[in-house]
Formats: sequence, structure tokens, C-alpha cells
Amino acid sequence: MASKTVAAKDIITLHGSAAIVSEFFCYAANSILYNRAVYPEESFVKVKKYGLPMLLIEDESVKSFMSNLTSQISEWLEAGKLQRVVLVIMSKATGEVLERWNFRIETDNEVVDKGVSREKSDKEIMREIQAIMRQVASSVTYLPCLDETCVFDVLAYTDTDVAVPFTWIESDPKLIANPQMVKLHGFDTKIHKVDTLVSYKNDEWDEEE
Repeated sequence: MASKTVAAKDIITLHGSAAIVSEFFCYAANSILYNRAVYPEESFVKVKKYGLPMLLIEDESVKSFMSNLTSQISEWLEAGKLQRVVLVIMSKATGEVLERWNFRIETDNEVVDKGVSREKSDKEIMREIQAIMRQVASSVTYLPCLDETCVFDVLAYTDTDVAVPFTWIESDPKLIANPQMVKLHGFDTKIHKVDTLVSYKNDEWDEEE
């Protein structure tokens, strides 16, 4: 009897897409903190993810923060309520915002409302995420040196009808006046599309005028 082999389709569900995006943000945030030297190099351990060597911070308080953040982001993504996540790097001494890593999220509302799924290869998604991670890793080549001690914060932009969890507080947007901007690669699970942009303070432009 003749037979044929049928490749299994890569089905993406809302829950699965939310997991991909929230996990991506955790690894991206760790990579930003490492490559922008917010924490010392020895604070990180090397792991393999997305076919690349990645770095995760070992500081227990930051690990706990990232774990809680990932869970909350996933919950908001599954509800279709998250519009963007911004990682902000600030001067520890003055609180001045030096960089904003902006991850804008577009959600397929039909999936949220009707519970349908979408199709996309896991490998294709991974290749798109790889491109972003490589750009983050090379950020020292296109961003100014952060020559002071810095701290970070994370902002979440949600729909107005979302109740603020007790572990979060209302915040100002922590904007940078007249920032320089670099658009990075994005990725798309077919349910959540993520666009990445970093804006930064650049005093060198003022000096050249």
C-alpha cells in the first residue's frame, strides 16, 4: 500500500504565544542588563537559548523580579491587554533616564476573542528572535557608553481597564528629551507581533552644534 509522510504543522495557541513572548522578554532584559553593564560581568551565568550563548543574572532579587515579571506579562498577553513593555536604564545618582528599550506588542484579537490558533514554524520564530538578540549583544557598537552606575526599571503599558496588581505602581513614562533612536528587528508569532526600538540620551549631538 502506498503511503505518504505528512509534516506536523506548527500550531501556535494564545497560551503558547504568550509563553514565547514573555520568555523572550526575560532573556532580552537579561541580555540588555549584561551588555549595557548595569550589573558586573561576574553577576551572570552563561546558558544556551535560541541557538545562541545567552547570559542570565544570578542575583536572587533580580531573578525573583524577572520571574514575577514574566508571569505577569504572560497573563496580560493571554488576556490581550498588553500594549508594550519598556525597560528603562537610569542614572543611580540622579535618576535621569539614559535609555528606553521599547517592546511594542500587537495582538491578534480574533485569537483572544474566539480562541482560534495560528500556524508558524518554531524555527522561523527562533530565527527572528536570534536576530534581535544579536543586535542587543552588539549594542555597544551603536549606543553611547554608560560611564556611571545605573539602575533599571520596567514599565508596562496596558489597556485602561486592567487593574494594577499590588506589586506594580502607576508610573510616569520616564521619557528622554529629544532622544536618538535605533529601530531593531522584531518577531511575530502570528498571534503577538513584537517591534523593538531603543531610544537613548546622546549629549554628543549637543557638543557638535
